[in-house]
Amino acid sequence: MKEHEAYRLLGTPRFGGVLVVSDHASNRVPDDIDLGIDPALLGQHIAVDLGVAEVGALLAERPGIAAFQGNISRLVCDLNREPHAPAVIPIASDGHAIPGNALDHADHQARLERFHTPYHAALAALLDERPPALVLSLHSFTPQLASSDEARPWQVGVLYNEDDRASRLAIPLLEAEGLCVGDQLPYSGKLLNYTMNRHCEAEGRPYLGIELRHDEVATAEQQANWAERLARLCNRVALSLS
Repeated sequence: MKEHEAYRLLGTPRFGGVLVVSDHASNRVPDDIDLGIDPALLGQHIAVDLGVAEVGALLAERPGIAAFQGNISRLVCDLNREPHAPAVIPIASDGHAIPGNALDHADHQARLERFHTPYHAALAALLDERPPALVLSLHSFTPQLASSDEARPWQVGVLYNEDDRASRLAIPLLEAEGLCVGDQLPYSGKLLNYTMNRHCEAEGRPYLGIELRHDEVATAEQQANWAERLARLCNRVALSLS
């Protein structure tokens, strides 16, 4: 494993393989940063995509698959936001104020240079040095929003922006396994897709955006099942695209 405070790389990236990218895989807050929040919030979705780090790590144990994961909480710096976006260092999230993020311009820029810049520079270099056949963008989502009583029925969502090559292949394969699949649900990949827009859409690299519902990856057995399923899915999609 290669580790930096902004990212970690698991497994061995290979030319023509699969690279799993998870911007929100960690809830880590560096010791020198005080967000001023209840520590219990770090175990919730506002801080981390639950289950994603574990599924990515299991995938990276397989030949030809590596996992590039964010190594800090999205409350410290949201690596899947444009560097100029207000929410890249959020001052509030899901109704919770984050007083430690009320930074002046110099400290805001320093936070970006410390985490956002090296994360994306390392990902760009990795993709250039060992181009994968497919990038799997892996996230997770809540069974329902805190602000709504409406349940989200999709077990897995498939997200994309303009490039839907991999998504169009993946959706029927997932449905064939009896899964409730959200096409551009629980939200559209045209809205929040910064990392894939920058590193894949802009470069013509095929990618697959996958969102797993939290209760699908809550246990070690579920995480192992999804890792096996996603490995099969990515290999089939990559072969079909080649």
